[in-house]
Amino acid sequence: MQEHVGNDGDTVKLLRECGAGAKMGIDSINDVVNDVKDSRFQKLLTDCRNEHERLSTEVAQLLEIHNDDGKSPNPVVRGMSWVKTNAKMMAEPTDATIADLMTDGCNMGVKSLSRYLNQYKSADEKSKDIAERLVNSELQLTNDIRKYL
Repeated sequence: MQEHVGNDGDTVKLLRECGAGAKMGIDSINDVVNDVKDSRFQKLLTDCRNEHERLSTEVAQLLEIHNDDGKSPNPVVRGMSWVKTNAKMMAEPTDATIADLMTDGCNMGVKSLSRYLNQYKSADEKSKDIAERLVNSELQLTNDIRKYL
């Protein structure tokens, strides 16, 4: 079976969104991981962050092949996320609060990446696979941390 090569424009656009999404996930986890009290919960977050870092590296390598620098997370969205996280953590610095924040973040990531997968249908199989692995990583985290809500 021949691998679908895909449209370079859609491939680069999807990879950019995957890279920005992975960075947003890494930053969000870094914002809270040291405040987590339960060691199993902390390990779940660390494992998810490590997977996002691996995927971010894959994205960067593929974007380099396409001579593209990628995209950073939207600074307004990142800033709003940081403010929300810090406000909630000041009000109630518990593992349940962190689980709630992470669940919201993962749900937004799944929604965005799913939208981009549908929008950039002509992207190559490698970039679609990365997007799907990011989605699955975030779905898995939300499932694993439900017990902390």
